[in-house]
Amino acid sequence: MAVTPRFATLAAWLGWQETLHPRAVDLGLERVEAVWHALGAPRPAPVVVTVAGTNGKGSVVAFLEAILTAAGWRVGAYTSPHLVRYNERVRIAGAPVDDAALMEAFAAVDAARGATTLSYFEFGTLAALWLFARAGLDAALLEVGLGGRLDAVNVVDPDVAVITTVGLDHTDWLGPDREAIGREKAGILRAGRAAVLGEPDPPASVRRAAETLAAPLLRRGREFDLRAAGPGQWAYDEGEETLILPEPGLAGPHQRDNAATAVAAARAAAAAAGRFLASGAVAKGVSTARLPGRLQRLPGPVERILDVAHNPDAAAALARALAAEPARGRTVCVLGMLEDKDVAGFARALAPVVDAWHAAGLGVPRGLDGPALARRLAGAGAAPVHAHADVAAALAAAAAEAVPGDRILVTGSFHTVGIALAAL
Repeated sequence: MAVTPRFATLAAWLGWQETLHPRAVDLGLERVEAVWHALGAPRPAPVVVTVAGTNGKGSVVAFLEAILTAAGWRVGAYTSPHLVRYNERVRIAGAPVDDAALMEAFAAVDAARGATTLSYFEFGTLAALWLFARAGLDAALLEVGLGGRLDAVNVVDPDVAVITTVGLDHTDWLGPDREAIGREKAGILRAGRAAVLGEPDPPASVRRAAETLAAPLLRRGREFDLRAAGPGQWAYDEGEETLILPEPGLAGPHQRDNAATAVAAARAAAAAAGRFLASGAVAKGVSTARLPGRLQRLPGPVERILDVAHNPDAAAALARALAAEPARGRTVCVLGMLEDKDVAGFARALAPVVDAWHAAGLGVPRGLDGPALARRLAGAGAAPVHAHADVAAALAAAAAEAVPGDRILVTGSFHTVGIALAAL
């Protein structure tokens, strides 16, 4: 018997999902697992790669998606948050799914959940898994939303688990230091399944978890590494094999690190599938990967640069990238951040490459208003600082201040960049 959908528009579904569960973030797998099993516990693809980490998750997924697609695989990718449209979160064969498909998946989850309430992220995760299971995929790429051990995507056992980096973010939920946060992220590892670690010195808690599970380790700086290899090229080394690769399609010096991590994960995924991964597919994927909001440049007399960095480590990587390509004039920063972020650490990391700050209010849950953000910036020594009601007002003020040769940097949150992209 056909079930009448609860809502007729995607916007109505999403608005309702925001109110369904009493807490926006409620880490734990019991409710998600119960509904997933009610859906038939569908495995999203023959090969699953789960990607956790403080920074670089989205970039690693983008490189993985491009590499495996270039190799002829049919790939699904689930990422979060989105920038402009919710559909960005669920991609099949390189394209965001349409509203009708999402609403069909939401209706299936709704019918299966009974009286169980789900958070916005949990509802969307189950819908993505349901869609992937019906899409005839070769591989599903699942980006962890928060932490790892108790994140909704962890209901699925990955064939390859990736931890990009471990830094201080979301400390209220994950713990006060890298060791505690590393333990949470290591919760995505599985016994006997490949574990790819994207930083040379991960917390000991991650290494211990992998050893306990006998998970084969692929560690940057040990089992794989990267190095310069001449103009416009770099080398990926794994064991006795070397791949000479073109510059990554995503901008910034740190993207070589993310690309190398993705190459290691792609090779592990191919091994899990018993498939050959040609070096040409790796090279093509590395060079053609695209991802909005990561050092995204909008050219013009006054260049706009948009980047979703929102913690000090990401700000430091952004600062290095901007310093490597300095503006002819000044760099004016439009900044919007959430209240639980380390604004002072973010500002100090970015301060060497910023000449003026425009603090934008974010009208979203946990968003700082303009004056509150401006006070935190001033307290961190940033100057000059101007406060604005919202991102649009901050953008307008920055544009009025800038002259040809200057650049406007928009950063601090996915929300900030998403609002700016929609406006620009």
